[in-house]
Amino acid sequence: MNVRTCTESDVASIAVVFTESIHVLGASHYEASQRNAWAPRPADIEAWSARLSGLQTLLAIEGDAVIGFISYELSGHIEFLYTAPGSERRGVASVLYREVEKALPGVSLFTEASLVAKPFFLRHGFSVVEEQNVSRGGVMFRRYAMRKAVVAQHGAQADRQPCGLSVGLARALEQK
Repeated sequence: MNVRTCTESDVASIAVVFTESIHVLGASHYEASQRNAWAPRPADIEAWSARLSGLQTLLAIEGDAVIGFISYELSGHIEFLYTAPGSERRGVASVLYREVEKALPGVSLFTEASLVAKPFFLRHGFSVVEEQNVSRGGVMFRRYAMRKAVVAQHGAQADRQPCGLSVGLARALEQK
């Protein structure tokens, strides 16, 4: 398994990993109506490009396939962490998560974790701040606001561009 930065050409693969992860791995925790509201099929690739445009996104790659991804903000917010069905419980999410910790030394990390993801984040030192009930497409979901204070580490912040943006556009946004 290799880890690399997302490019615009990866957006469709990310959308597939997200959608299949919700529908397959989330089946034990969420009703079909919840999964359909959360991850409609087929995935809207343009919407995914927009969702990822302001985020730093790393991919776990095996062969030519995306088997997991993590998207985060430099503020420490982890927006997405998903693995493809068949790649769960193999350390993929842990490898991706550790890359974020390395990229953001000394930054307190936080996320909104699903019922499926909550145990992962607890194992990595997060604590539950609040249980939340949210609506997507008129369907209610339970999730957990979670936070981890990170001890400062030595190392430089990674120089990564948001996925879904061209390098030129990303640089223009950075200058604003």
